[in-house]
Amino acid sequence: MTEPRIEIFTDGACRGNPGAGGWAATLRQGDHERLVTGAVPHTTNNRMELMAAIEGLAALRGKRRVRVTTDSEYVRRGVTEWVGRWKANGWKTASKTPVKNRDLWERLDHVAGLHDIEWVWVKGHSGHADNERVDRAANAAIDDMLREASR
Repeated sequence: MTEPRIEIFTDGACRGNPGAGGWAATLRQGDHERLVTGAVPHTTNNRMELMAAIEGLAALRGKRRVRVTTDSEYVRRGVTEWVGRWKANGWKTASKTPVKNRDLWERLDHVAGLHDIEWVWVKGHSGHADNERVDRAANAAIDDMLREASR
């Protein structure tokens, strides 16, 4: 019998771009669910979108069947279309410039390679319940970090 697929829903948020940023990922298998979040004081939205996917996948143990749902075309297209070319071109884009966020793309490429993943894009802020939930969690992570910093 094949082990059930794990669903991961990811989102990143940024207050200003760059600015304070947060990320969140919900991992779900059947009735079991886990939320992982984090925040950093100075970052970009794209870095937080990448961190959500990285940390969601990094929370898994062993090779798993996974569906990752993101509202970031940057993440979905990057991991499914662009990373292979970037690696082949020495981490340069088609216009021969260095790939932005290379450190995170390398991490995502590594953790994604450990699993059998289906990448799904959903439109952000369109009422998708799980996407809205991780959006709120990413923003709450920023709020928590800023509250702690002001103490």
